[in-house]
Amino acid sequence: MSKGIVILGSTGSIGRQALEVIENFREKFEVLALAAARNIERLEKQIRRHRPRMAVVLEAARQRELRERVRGLGVEVLAGAEGLLAAATLPEADLVLAAMVGTTSLPAVLAAIEAGKNVALANKEILVTAGDLVMEEARRRGVRILPVDSEHSAVFQCWRPGEGIHKVILTASGGPFRKLSVKEMEKVTPDMALAHPNWRMGPRVTVDSATLMNKGLEVLEAKHLFQLDYRDIEVVIHPQSIVHAIVTYNDGSSLAHMSLPDMRLPIQYALTWPERWANAYPRLDLTALGSLTFEEPDWDRFPCLGLALEAGRRGATFPAALNAADEVAVDLFLQRKIGFLDIPRLVEGVLARHHPVEAPGLQDILAADHWARREALSLAAGWKGRCKLA
Repeated sequence: MSKGIVILGSTGSIGRQALEVIENFREKFEVLALAAARNIERLEKQIRRHRPRMAVVLEAARQRELRERVRGLGVEVLAGAEGLLAAATLPEADLVLAAMVGTTSLPAVLAAIEAGKNVALANKEILVTAGDLVMEEARRRGVRILPVDSEHSAVFQCWRPGEGIHKVILTASGGPFRKLSVKEMEKVTPDMALAHPNWRMGPRVTVDSATLMNKGLEVLEAKHLFQLDYRDIEVVIHPQSIVHAIVTYNDGSSLAHMSLPDMRLPIQYALTWPERWANAYPRLDLTALGSLTFEEPDWDRFPCLGLALEAGRRGATFPAALNAADEVAVDLFLQRKIGFLDIPRLVEGVLARHHPVEAPGLQDILAADHWARREALSLAAGWKGRCKLA
């Protein structure tokens, strides 16, 4: 019997690679629904190849165009938040892959959990902004949250519940600017930031990896996924991206997960869990690698890492504000409206102005997200002579 899959964010990097994995096991999966933000050209191609029952486009204005493009294929075309909710709660779905950037899919992910669906989580924002809500609902419904991020998948695969965890180590490549001085980073362009040395990812994640914000967000995720204290999570720079995470136990033993930097591996494990299925992907050859190195992160040159951890420790709606401010800052940087080093400055400025809501509900989290986006744009607009928003 095939496993029914819903992919929220099918046209992005993770969504495309997930469909590639599914292609390798076509008889074992059925693609039930695909959702994308606005890339209907790519979505149309995916619909024609995988023949889902439902397709969702976020922009309602493009719903009619997509419907015309796929007329006669037997696919129901929906739009917006209601479309995401319908896709995430399809009765036949066994697994919902959340791979849509931002918090747009948060209500749909919560609805999927409430409907008893296991969720493969590739979207950092879901747990960063609403980790307590999501994990509590998952526990209440007996639903599995299966991590897709390579680091969290690595922890998940090394995790031995009840055996006395001492700490979890998340590795980071350090990005393309690991050895640059602050002065050199002032000249970083979007093209430079998008040239990640090891991974193939979407634009925001790639820039976040260059600032180390991505690793900070992953610490927040790990806290919720594995019910850890922040003091029990460590970040180590590992330029080769071969060791993805290490779990150290109370007796001093450490289990490390190693593989080539290939996102298809954690995606496949989330799709096939609790089984491992053979594939033809390249294998790790340690003798060819020669050596693996590790070093401490430079907190001064990469302040986004510290900002993320501070927001996580403060809790309430600070993580939601952090995430939204960073998303706006990265977008402004990619548009060449602010500089690379303005990203942490803008995020820090937004956090300094935030009035948190304790024990937030979904609406509080979404309100903090919307406020932080407006505040980030307002703050950047006030940087006369330093930004190009006019």
